[in-house]
Amino acid sequence: MSYATVNGATLHYDDHGPVTGPVVLLIHGHPFNRTLWVPQSRALAAAGYRVIVPDLRGYGASDVTPGKVYLSDFADDLIGLLDLLTVDQAVIGGVSMGGQIAMETHRRYAGRIRALVLSDTSALPETPEGKTWRNHLADRLLAEGMAGYADDVIDKMLAAYNVTALPAVAAHVLGMMRATDPRGAAAALRGRAERPDYRDTLAAARCPVLVVVGADDVYTPVADAEAISRLAPHAVLSVIDGAGHLPGAEQPERFNRVLLDFLRTQTPDAA
Repeated sequence: MSYATVNGATLHYDDHGPVTGPVVLLIHGHPFNRTLWVPQSRALAAAGYRVIVPDLRGYGASDVTPGKVYLSDFADDLIGLLDLLTVDQAVIGGVSMGGQIAMETHRRYAGRIRALVLSDTSALPETPEGKTWRNHLADRLLAEGMAGYADDVIDKMLAAYNVTALPAVAAHVLGMMRATDPRGAAAALRGRAERPDYRDTLAAARCPVLVVVGADDVYTPVADAEAISRLAPHAVLSVIDGAGHLPGAEQPERFNRVLLDFLRTQTPDAA
């Protein structure tokens, strides 16, 4: 694990694979950390890619910024990290909130993105009801901590059948959620409640886009992924059977095949 100070916060990150390889930056969702991407990091590094996987501000080992952290703040952090690593362009991928951060990064820094990988996410702006819910959840996490919330949502983060079928995966996901600092999680929730509409920028995207979704995702179902794939002019859609909201963790071999095939066929000059 390495660390760097970006925009006033110390971010911890992993940097795997050959330093001269094409760069893939992977963004975890809420309330997880960089270890969510271990199966993908190993597969990509073995295939010759340089894989940069940060703990977002407020998550994992990175510094916590209490209050409110916007998706734009996360995007600025990621580009700041790439600047420090002297990386001009990268494939940017994320799951759930990480997918929205990837879209925000594309909205702000389209020229820095070689391709987008959007897993189990939504391009729509937050609704008034969603804004209220996220702020109430932020209040709950600050008051109660993460454990009760983690127990409440594990069978939605994973397909319900995988909670028992994949006990090691369930334990890892629960462990990440319980270990997250409530202040970081709450700040991200409050910022995410203000998220913009990404549909126009996706429709104007010039880079290849991979849209991935677990077949049994209850948070951002297949219909959401289909909507994104219809928006982006260079999109490829893949539905991962046997998975819910976190297909990269639930079905890593299937996810990795889809990801590597996309990179090899859609970004051949970067491979």
